[in-house]
Amino acid sequence: MKPHLTLLLCLIPALAGAGTLEIDKGKSRIQVDAKATGHAFTGTLGNFTAKVTGDDATLAPTGVDLSWKFSDLKTGDNERDQAMVKWLGGRGPEGSFKFIKMWTDKGQNYAQGTLKIHGISKTIAFPYSAKKEGKWVTIDGTAALDYYDFGLPLIRSMAVMTVNPKLAVRFHLVGEAK
Repeated sequence: MKPHLTLLLCLIPALAGAGTLEIDKGKSRIQVDAKATGHAFTGTLGNFTAKVTGDDATLAPTGVDLSWKFSDLKTGDNERDQAMVKWLGGRGPEGSFKFIKMWTDKGQNYAQGTLKIHGISKTIAFPYSAKKEGKWVTIDGTAALDYYDFGLPLIRSMAVMTVNPKLAVRFHLVGEAK
């Protein structure tokens, strides 16, 4: 067999399992949970851009590119939302996540990627789950982060109320496998 034909035949199985996930924003959600003095609140990202690729059979990701504008993160309190954008430096702050790799440990899947907030990039890792029902794939997980790691100052209001720098980012992404 000719070498170039052998190479082509070896690549076919790898390409056959590759797929793209078309995210349904109406069925998906990305939320940030914060704790402050005397209360807690959740911000919900109303709009984002996501490109997800992976293996159709194993559901292992091969690429995840997620980006958003912080002005689309709503907590239900307009004053708090405006103060958050100002705290992030104003001028339309944006964030992004780019997948690096995944692995499984004791039956739990983990993803690692680069999270960029406030112009600072940090590598983070978190557990996640993925399941497929028909043509629909659901990916769930929670990533813990500390806003100090991104060069952001402590959020303090009225000299006594503060927002804990430890945040939880929960995601529930639903998409159609293409």
